[in-house]
Amino acid sequence: MKRGGLLAAVSAGMIMLGATAADAATGTVNTSGTALSVRSGAGTSYPTVGSVADGKSVTISCQTRGTTITGTYGTSSVWDKITSPAGYVSDAYVYTGSDGTVAPPCVTTLTDDYPYKSDSSSQADPWNFYKRECVSFAAWRIRQRLGVDFTNSYRGVHWGNAINWDNAAASAGVKVDHTAKVGAIAQWNSGTYGHVAYVARVNSDGTILLEEYNYLSAHNYDTRTVSASSVGNYLHF
Repeated sequence: MKRGGLLAAVSAGMIMLGATAADAATGTVNTSGTALSVRSGAGTSYPTVGSVADGKSVTISCQTRGTTITGTYGTSSVWDKITSPAGYVSDAYVYTGSDGTVAPPCVTTLTDDYPYKSDSSSQADPWNFYKRECVSFAAWRIRQRLGVDFTNSYRGVHWGNAINWDNAAASAGVKVDHTAKVGAIAQWNSGTYGHVAYVARVNSDGTILLEEYNYLSAHNYDTRTVSASSVGNYLHF
């Protein structure tokens, strides 16, 4: 699926990007009394480096996926990287005011790590999108970077082609607006099928860096920089 508005193509080599302090969020620990363990990594296999008392506010610099935990707010594989004490806590025990992510992804490497890059585009991926399409890669990023168990029937809604994703998101209770943020899905309604891409970076000059499939080259990975205002919608999972 293709969409106009290209400003500059970026090489597809590995690039490391980081979350900024301005993107940090806050949350409140809720464990019903027990202090919440802070670990050196996003999982219970990592050593404990401290704890946070029940009811204490924490600053979340970024979020990532790790060990699945069942806690006060349900079952989640999302872990929050907090600033004090520095480390990771399970998001299942942190009230953030949102069922989705509230801070940018901790890992923002630009690389084609999509697991089906060599498969036929006529085959369906495990989430019921066609492999190597823009929607399949976007689903991969949503699951891998945002820790959301996204599929083509997420929250009981059929997502289908990219052109339908803004309507599907609205029906599923996923925020849709015109504000670019790292980790958001950029979505366009032009053409027969529309297009979606993953927002990897938001630049100070009003442009954004995208990761995507099936845009510059059919059924292949690319990155490119476009004007943030050229995007039809942003979906925030």
